[in-house]
Amino acid sequence: MNIRSLTRGDGVVIGAAVLLFIASFLALSGGPDCSGALAKYCEAQDYSSINAWDALSTLMSVYLAGVIGAAIIIVSRALPQSQQRKVAGLDLAQFGAALTVFAAWTALWTIIGAPSAGAGLIIGLIATLALAGAAVATPLVPPLQAALVGAPKPQAAPYGAGPNPGYGYPGAQQQAGHGYGYPGGQQQPQPGQSYGQQAPADATGGGQTAAVPAGATPAAAAPSDFAPFWFAVPVARPLYGEDGSPAPIAELAPGTWYLAVEQRGQALIAQTQDGRRGVLQDTTGIQRG
Repeated sequence: MNIRSLTRGDGVVIGAAVLLFIASFLALSGGPDCSGALAKYCEAQDYSSINAWDALSTLMSVYLAGVIGAAIIIVSRALPQSQQRKVAGLDLAQFGAALTVFAAWTALWTIIGAPSAGAGLIIGLIATLALAGAAVATPLVPPLQAALVGAPKPQAAPYGAGPNPGYGYPGAQQQAGHGYGYPGGQQQPQPGQSYGQQAPADATGGGQTAAVPAGATPAAAAPSDFAPFWFAVPVARPLYGEDGSPAPIAELAPGTWYLAVEQRGQALIAQTQDGRRGVLQDTTGIQRG
């Protein structure tokens, strides 16, 4: 489970579920007004109210239904796409959202039919409404889709730092020949040229040409103003094949840095840790390294 895939809307769902669970221990109904002439009468009566744990139907249809629905939503957000399951033809998140809406609907009519509503019913209604609202609105409202826990900031490696931190670190120094887009890679010298020696001037253009590693292919199709950069996604997002296949070839996880090697309109061509390249269609909210 990846906590970094949780969103702000999921944070609201968690908070409302905790509030709903606390409300289940509070009184469901309030006592009568015992001021004035009824004071002595109330002293002889026991007006201690029951809570949700003493009323099984209310407990299961409102309080536990809401808490279980919230748990299903959070689990579905944290699980990778490949491990998602369906219940009655619905995704886990959809099934959990439907359960929270049912809990809010039941809480509303329970408090309307109660002769006197106690703190347990009032707070329970507020919690279920917030829970259902966040569950339904999170996939629709962009501010609620922002990451609850942001990706870690890249740490700049000092000049001439020691061992190579490895792929996926924006400040890492890579060795020569590791492939396109690795920052800090040193080029191999040309025959008859030593490291640090400038390339000979171009005989036709009059300028100087940089040394090109053997076997390298210039990216002529890439936009002239695009430079490869590292980025992290706020939530788990699929990576599709460059051939236009609708099935994703990988899933980009929050908290990991990936390399953008090309831009195609609003989409990016990203490279994973194992060297696979694909199209990231949803680039909203990505964090550049």
